[in-house]
Amino acid sequence: MSNQSVLQEFHQQLTDSIATNVFVKVSLGNYQGNDKDLKNIYVRRIKIKKEEMLSFTYRYKTRDIVKNFPVDDGIARISHFISNDFRICTFFSTLREVIVEHDKKGNVSARERLYPTPLLTALSHDKEKKRLIKPADKSYLKELKITDDHGVVYKNAQDKYKQINQYVALLDPLIRSLPAKSLKKVVDMGSGKGYLTFALYDYLTNVLKTEVSVTGVEYRQDLVDLCNKIAVSANFSGLDFVEGTIEAYEANDIDLLIALHACDTATDDAIYKGIKAGAELIVVAPCCHKQIRKQIEKGGVSNDLDFLTKYGIFLERQSEMVTDGIRALILEYFGYKTKVFEFISDQHTPKNVLIVGIKGKENLSARAELLMKIKETKKYFGIGYHHLEKLFSL
Repeated sequence: MSNQSVLQEFHQQLTDSIATNVFVKVSLGNYQGNDKDLKNIYVRRIKIKKEEMLSFTYRYKTRDIVKNFPVDDGIARISHFISNDFRICTFFSTLREVIVEHDKKGNVSARERLYPTPLLTALSHDKEKKRLIKPADKSYLKELKITDDHGVVYKNAQDKYKQINQYVALLDPLIRSLPAKSLKKVVDMGSGKGYLTFALYDYLTNVLKTEVSVTGVEYRQDLVDLCNKIAVSANFSGLDFVEGTIEAYEANDIDLLIALHACDTATDDAIYKGIKAGAELIVVAPCCHKQIRKQIEKGGVSNDLDFLTKYGIFLERQSEMVTDGIRALILEYFGYKTKVFEFISDQHTPKNVLIVGIKGKENLSARAELLMKIKETKKYFGIGYHHLEKLFSL
């Protein structure tokens, strides 16, 4: 078969695959054209405003460029590229994989592999985002002004809705890692208006099908009253909100403790409560690290980081890392496997640190070493005490 015949047949296969809705993607490689930085082109189907198109991702050495074309124009471009600029083209449909290739002598050949069973594929503009909390039929989202009466997310609430789902997605693998049926009591300390508390209860009861009690702790009585009213309206019988501070809240049966953006030492109070209650999982996102920063400034100790900490912004960041680093060490002291990672709660807020403690077996032999590390860290930075350390009288 001549080169022209191979290429014509390939063009027809592309056209037919679109017409019969079996086209998946095309990959063009071994570029031999004049653009020295172009490496590959990847093509997939998309829909934009209900119009089917082909999306071309031009992969360059240091960047990607995406261009969308009508189907006929896109097929013509693929045929042109494999005829002139690219030496290999791999075409995927739900039924087969076809490879068209130029050899060193300029001959064009095609080979294909049929799939034993058809593949499944989806057509969309953007990849479908996994939302653990769906907006439809959620009365609490309506009451919290996230959705309208029909379950459609308000334009001005899109960021809050994304934040809710991101939060639940962060907790999902952590909760699933816990021993079966170990999650009975959850406390969200500093629950505010309850956006995340409601979403977590919804996820635990309606997604994981868990029988669980969730309590939101909030010191503003008006928000407590509002959240309790919404919980009753949503028939969330296992969810309640109580008025009070984190420091004053008493509970001995917490399995999961959460404290997001508890200011300064309130985060330490929350961690303390969680450890004392033997929580299986402790999740905190600290903010406002004033206690340690004031001590570093007051102590005025000279160390190898003076060239950084003489600048206010670097001192602030250093104080945050030292504060949260000691919190992680104290969690480890009490047998928690600790993770610290960064996340963004929404597009309008900066990055946040999330400290996660997963209960394990206490390593008594490591305690002395951990206490020494805490002591050395305080000395190095001129810190008299860390609030969480003081709560435990370490």
